[in-house]
Amino acid sequence: MSFHPYLAFAGNCREAFNRYQQIFGGEAMFVTAADVPPDAGETSPDMGDMVLHAALVVGDQLLMGADAPGGTFDGQNRGMCCNFSVDELPEAERVFAALSDGGEVQQPLIPTFFSPGFGMCVDRFGTPWMVVTNDPNMQMS
Repeated sequence: MSFHPYLAFAGNCREAFNRYQQIFGGEAMFVTAADVPPDAGETSPDMGDMVLHAALVVGDQLLMGADAPGGTFDGQNRGMCCNFSVDELPEAERVFAALSDGGEVQQPLIPTFFSPGFGMCVDRFGTPWMVVTNDPNMQMS
């Protein structure tokens, strides 16, 4: 079994996933309204190039998302955040700086009792992130 975040966007899913690909690497894939066969009856012409499904595959990791239909999303993901954890502090610093660029830092990346570097931000696309440097001496269960 596995869990994968599925993010909602207010029309800027492609831009967000292209940015995430720049930050994390991997391969970004998109299915747009234009990709749906006309006879499927599941889209309308006004949906244009709306992203119906996006996936970023980095190794065995998967991040997914889509543009929310017809103004049903206000641009803020609430009640959740994406967690990115890494073993090396310089990589955590790089990722945190990239994610917070144009966004809002909620907790600067600092040493804590559980991590050599922990920070929280909301990126420019409205997605909340936690960046954690793994502490090899801390066993999380």
